[in-house]
Amino acid sequence: MSAPIVIHRPSPSGGRRVTIRDQIAGLAHDDRDVEEFIRRAGLPDAGRLLDDPDWVEWRGGRAHQYQAA
Repeated sequence: MSAPIVIHRPSPSGGRRVTIRDQIAGLAHDDRDVEEFIRRAGLPDAGRLLDDPDWVEWRGGRAHQYQAA
C-alpha cells in the first residue's frame, strides 16, 4: 500500500503538487503549504507526518525542496 499523501516532483516554475488520498490538494511552495493541505484534509499532526514514510511519499526530488532543479 502506498502512502496516502504524495508530494510530486518540483514543477519547472517551482512548487510541488500535493495529492492526498488520490485527490489534488494544491501546489505547495514550502512545508507550511503542505501542512495546511494536511490540516484541511482533517489529518492529525500535520508537521510530524512530513517525515513519516507511512504517511508521505516524496516523488521526483529531495524531501522539503520545492524549487525546480
